[in-house]
Amino acid sequence: MLAQNDPNQGSAASRYNKNLRLVFALTFTYFLVEVVAGYWTRSLALLSDAAHMLTDVIGLGLALFATWMSRRPITARRSFGFYRLEILSAFLNALVLIGISFYILYEAYQRFQNPPTVESSSMTLVALIGLLVNLYGLFLLRQGSKESLNVKGAFLEVVSDLLSSVGVIIAGLVMTFTGWYYADPLFSAVIGLFILPRTLKLMMESVNILLQASPDDINLIEVQEVINSIPGFGNAHDIHVWTLTSGIIVMSGHVVVGDALTNELLTERITEAARQLEKRFAIGHIALQPERQNQCTNTLTTL
Repeated sequence: MLAQNDPNQGSAASRYNKNLRLVFALTFTYFLVEVVAGYWTRSLALLSDAAHMLTDVIGLGLALFATWMSRRPITARRSFGFYRLEILSAFLNALVLIGISFYILYEAYQRFQNPPTVESSSMTLVALIGLLVNLYGLFLLRQGSKESLNVKGAFLEVVSDLLSSVGVIIAGLVMTFTGWYYADPLFSAVIGLFILPRTLKLMMESVNILLQASPDDINLIEVQEVINSIPGFGNAHDIHVWTLTSGIIVMSGHVVVGDALTNELLTERITEAARQLEKRFAIGHIALQPERQNQCTNTLTTL
């Protein structure tokens, strides 16, 4: 029996679609500025930041596409719609960020061999503008990153760009006042190394959701206890809890019900179980199959 609530109520990412669009427009505009400025100043740090910006443009585009697709209506073939595209987008963002990090490290190594002269003052000014753009982007995406992996992926990309801008500013100041041009590849390498741990964490979170692992903050034993606490219910088993997409948690399971429960009372008890599970664990879509004693129809291993 299906209980409470329709997952088509909207994913967490959809609530921040407007902010994503604005950050996308700002990022794309500044990416064009950095490409021109990077070639003009001959700065690897600026070009590295421009490469980051390009991945942000792609990543934000994927995030917007996934959010748009997730709002398409449910069909008979896709009973959960396109919500999973958000998680796939987050996974792809992580892959792109890892690739860019290794690219930056490689380019930094090449520059260490023969550091070119860099137009450091202009490079610093462009990076300062980029810092302001990234700070605004963080402000727009900060809250959404706590609720949606898709938005979190975009947020982390903006964080990496902000750090790139800081590194470019520091490198530019060092080169301006000391003429030490090794600062350009050095700070590029630091940026590349800083991005990797956060990106790997994002990748693991998205992989766990794609593998339908139980959310970290939900204990299945406690879920069983809540179901078994409903009068007339006992021996809840074959409990499965997984994340459909950020903000939408799904559960299925079986429960043995007492012979004294009429169909009307059974409906009331399942509704109450759904209410308690949503209140305690934020599980919004629940499929709970009632069974009489010794009538379990599921052959899967019980919890």
